[in-house]
Amino acid sequence: MTDDKVKRRLTTVLCADVYGYSRLMEADETGTLETLRRYRTAIARLVERHDGRIVNTWGDAVIAEFASVVEAVQCAVEIQQEISNQASDASQASPMQFRIGINLGDVMVDGSDIYGDGVNIASRLQELAEPGGVVISSSVYDQVHNKLSVGFDCLGQRPMKNIAPLTSYRLTLGQAAAPGSFAIEDSTNPSERARTPRVNDRRAPASATNVVSEWLTKLPRPVAAALTVSAFLIVINLFTSHRIWFHWPVAAILFGVALRMVLGNRPESDSRTER
Repeated sequence: MTDDKVKRRLTTVLCADVYGYSRLMEADETGTLETLRRYRTAIARLVERHDGRIVNTWGDAVIAEFASVVEAVQCAVEIQQEISNQASDASQASPMQFRIGINLGDVMVDGSDIYGDGVNIASRLQELAEPGGVVISSSVYDQVHNKLSVGFDCLGQRPMKNIAPLTSYRLTLGQAAAPGSFAIEDSTNPSERARTPRVNDRRAPASATNVVSEWLTKLPRPVAAALTVSAFLIVINLFTSHRIWFHWPVAAILFGVALRMVLGNRPESDSRTER
């Protein structure tokens, strides 16, 4: 038997790739290369800050690994924030944006390089991400969804080249956020929101219409119907006539509903006549 046994380990793989790299190079080779070098320096600094290491830089891609799943996702968010900030400061016509995929899986180790499905899945997840976005595998989501103050949007099972379909999640971005910026909007369930502190919460307050609708649904049906008709009559009066007349029909409607509610709640023995 051979002693050259393949070494394996469980690790978190982050794969980042420049969106539209060929187009950027065609437009400005020198400027694109300078920007790529600057961003790689920033990425390497952030990876080191989160106790990760750069595994490889193939072309415009960056592959890194982390011992901690939480640190990997935090690093990805900070990478997108850093790149977005630098792009806004530079005011470039075609800013460079990265797509990031993160996977927790088993990899084969060869010196300082890692191989296998754990790496391939991270690369395929990166292809699912939007420019300036982050997509993670279900194995990553299971570890971080209740530990980080970010939102997640389930993408379901998406077909990926040479990889069996698996459930993936993207970190949700605020609708008004600039490309690549992370104004996080939470889409987790209520119990998770209660446990997890929120960052940049952009939830709008409930509208008056929704509040009124919810209040009406809690009332008995006759009362809710009477109030709705009364409100309708009041609106018609206010917009069609300078003379106030709605109080008579509204009073009659409310009196009728009150009388019905009182008679309907009387005990059966009270409603019978003693002989």
